[in-house]
Amino acid sequence: MSNYKDYWQYRITPETPQKAALADLLGSLPFEGIEETETELLAYAPIEEDGEELVRRLIELQSVVPFQFEREWFPGQNWNEVWESNFQPVAVGDFCYIRALFHTPRPDVRHEIIIQPQMAFGTGHHETTYMMMQTMSALEFSGKNVLDFGCGTGILGILAAKLGAASIIGVDIEKPAFENTQENLELNRTEGFEVRLGDLDAVPETGFDILLANINRNVILATLPALYQKLKTGGTLLVSGILTKEKDLVSGAAADAGFRLASAMERGDWSCFWFEK
Repeated sequence: MSNYKDYWQYRITPETPQKAALADLLGSLPFEGIEETETELLAYAPIEEDGEELVRRLIELQSVVPFQFEREWFPGQNWNEVWESNFQPVAVGDFCYIRALFHTPRPDVRHEIIIQPQMAFGTGHHETTYMMMQTMSALEFSGKNVLDFGCGTGILGILAAKLGAASIIGVDIEKPAFENTQENLELNRTEGFEVRLGDLDAVPETGFDILLANINRNVILATLPALYQKLKTGGTLLVSGILTKEKDLVSGAAADAGFRLASAMERGDWSCFWFEK
């Protein structure tokens, strides 16, 4: 599927070494993707997005984390090619390997997932995906009902299917993510995975055995009580997309919602949590 669209590229340069924190804040804005370079962040918004409102909100964020930004219009590029060129495989030992179609296969891994990049992958993508997959390797998925909240490309739900989950529902509020997950389900011939467009209200079902949420702090904090209600007693919530410096905030909010922390891990600037109900 081609993706010729007009986009604004926002070139954002932090004035202090807080790139990960800034990327976390940018996650609350309507960007379709955020890329990380050595010195800056590149954020992409479709041309139909209200550019002046986005600029206003960026200016508000400058009072929280100092940064400079400029924007440039990119008309009619094939953004599939842009996203593909920036996507790097994610490998967790011999357990799982996520790659694009053009990457060399890894027959030595137990679970290989192929994706068609349709969006930019934000800062922390490798670290948080790695930790989620590594934690998933310690869980029993056979016969389980799974919710992939903020499914993005669908990779975690696809892995759950490969691990034997009976059913998976993936939901994402962003249409590009919804469409990309559908395409990746076809690429991996994944069955038993239903993807929905919307927020958590698009999933009225409850009684899930396992809930996967590799998303961002603001969404997690806002939805922890609702996520608790989605799980059956004894169910598991895996969470990442959380900066390590904010791990106490998130673990405290999870405890307030009724969760018990089973384990946690860190990689780079990011943390991953295993909670039980």
